[in-house]
Amino acid sequence: MKAAVLHRFGKAPRYEDFADPTPGQNEIVIQVKAVPLENIDRAMAKGTHFASRQFLPKLPAILGSDGIGQTEDGRLIGFGGMRPPYGALAERVAIPNTHQVPVPDGVDALTAAAVPSSTLTALFPLKWGAKLQPGETVLVNGATGFAGKLAIQVAKLLGAGRVVGTGRNEAALQSLRALGADSVIDLKQSTDRLAKAFKDEAGETGYNIILDFLWGRPTEEMIKTLVPDKLSFARGRARLVQIGEMAGATIALSADALRTSGLEITGAGAGLTPEGIGEGASQVWDWIKAGKLRAEIEAVPLRDVERAWKRTDLHGKRIAIVP
Repeated sequence: MKAAVLHRFGKAPRYEDFADPTPGQNEIVIQVKAVPLENIDRAMAKGTHFASRQFLPKLPAILGSDGIGQTEDGRLIGFGGMRPPYGALAERVAIPNTHQVPVPDGVDALTAAAVPSSTLTALFPLKWGAKLQPGETVLVNGATGFAGKLAIQVAKLLGAGRVVGTGRNEAALQSLRALGADSVIDLKQSTDRLAKAFKDEAGETGYNIILDFLWGRPTEEMIKTLVPDKLSFARGRARLVQIGEMAGATIALSADALRTSGLEITGAGAGLTPEGIGEGASQVWDWIKAGKLRAEIEAVPLRDVERAWKRTDLHGKRIAIVP
C-alpha cells in the first residue's frame, strides 16, 4: 500500500510503498478516508514532541495518530490506536476494535477528520477546566489558526459575553469578526502598543478566561498587562489555559504576575473526566450537524503529502490528507 513514511526526524515524510498492516487479535483493517494534518504530527516528525519516541520508536514509520476510515460494511468511523510502525497516513490501517467511534449520519469524512478534535481543544478547557460562565470575557490568544477560529465559535456557543482574538495576519484577524469575535488584537505591534491594546480590550472587568495557543512573547507581554500598577485588589480570576506553543516553548514569569494579578494557569486537560469526554464529543457532533461551526478544510491527495507538509500559506485552514 501507499503511505506517508518518515525516515529521519526533522525531515518531511515521503509518499512510498509500505507493507500492508496485519491485524492482530481483536483488530480490524479499515480503508482510510481522511486524516487531518495537525501541528502534533509535525512535532512528532521533528522529534520535538515529548512522545515522539513513544509513537515512533523505530524508523521508517508511517505518521498520523488518528483519522476517519470506512469499515467493510460501509460505516464511517473515527479511528486511532495503531501499533508502530503504522500510522493513520496510509491507504489502510489495522486498529483495535476498542479504538473506533461512529461518525453520525450526515457528516462527511473531511469534516469528521478535521473539525471535532480541534473543537474539543477549546470546548474541554472552556466548559470543564476554566468553567466558563455566561457573560464572561474570553481572550483567544492565537485565534487566527484553525483551532483558534473554532475556539471563538465555541466560546460564543457556550455563552461568552465578549470574545477577543489575537493574531499576526491582518486578513485572518478581520475574518474573526464574522465568526463571533467582538474585537481583535494585532500581535505585530510594538511592545508598548501591544500592551496598551491588551489593557484596553480587557476593560474594567478584565479577561475572565484566556485560551493560549501561542505561549512565548505574546503571552509574556499579555501577562504583564494583568499586573496592577498600584497596590490594589486583583480585578478577579483570570483563568489562563495553556494549549499550544506556536510562538515559543518558554516564557519569563515574574512572581508578581501570580501574586497580585489574580492569574491562574492550568493545562488544557485540567478538570477533564471520561464523562466529560463523552459529553463533549456528543455536543460537537450536534453543533456540526446543525451547521453551527464554520471551518476551512482543504483536501490534499496522499501522493502530495510531502508538498503539503512544507506549506506555510494555510492561515487558519486545515489540510486533510485523502488516500
